[in-house]
Amino acid sequence: MQPMVNIAVRAARQAGNVIVRALDQIDTLNIREKATNDFVTDIDLRAEQEIIKVIKKAYPHHSILAEESGTNQGSEFEWIIDPLDGTTNFLHNFPQFAVSIAVRYRGRLEHAVVYDPLRQEIFSASVGEGARLNDRRIRVTSRPNMKGALLGTGIPFREDQDLELYLKTLRALLPDSAGVRRPGSAALDLAYVAAGRIDGFWEMGLQIWDMAAGILLIQEAGGIVTDLKGGSDYFETGNIIAGGMKVQAEMTKRIKSSL
Repeated sequence: MQPMVNIAVRAARQAGNVIVRALDQIDTLNIREKATNDFVTDIDLRAEQEIIKVIKKAYPHHSILAEESGTNQGSEFEWIIDPLDGTTNFLHNFPQFAVSIAVRYRGRLEHAVVYDPLRQEIFSASVGEGARLNDRRIRVTSRPNMKGALLGTGIPFREDQDLELYLKTLRALLPDSAGVRRPGSAALDLAYVAAGRIDGFWEMGLQIWDMAAGILLIQEAGGIVTDLKGGSDYFETGNIIAGGMKVQAEMTKRIKSSL
């Protein structure tokens, strides 16, 4: 495992410990609504601080892009952090949330870790070295088409998101599929694509820290990631389609035709 991945795993575990210990104290947490239905808690902040502390001890001059504490620029290496992806799930004790950490070098994704602290599952990847779940290699599914495909998604929940546009994409993708799941943590959804647990995923309006690690996991697991138009502007648009090669291609074709 690459040294930076080791540090990312160590940081993710530290954050995961903070999160799990807080599950019995949810009623006592300080909760702030950043935007409609978009929450941040003391635990998000504490988990993020733990991650940054571990990173800065190992790489004091690296830049940080973190969901809660913003940016700290100045290095060609940039750590992209979501300390608790799935805060709403966490607040409801719904067991689907994760820690997401990615590293970019000169703008290119190099390393990724997504950690599920409840299941003790660590998804990791480095460029050119494949993707892993704990100690075993993982691959996206090789499903040849959409027939029987199980898809993951995120349903728009903020006022600034276009629900009607999303519903058009949903109508386009449902035929022939085995169904659609909306667990509530994009980082884990993308990791599940990489691990072959779902065949494809799409969502609109994501932030870079929601998807950076998951994107590299999928690419290193043999999958394809694009924006809704089939291009590579997912970080700029926040819109993403991901999956195995043939399923992703058909998802993209159907979504483009629905827009």
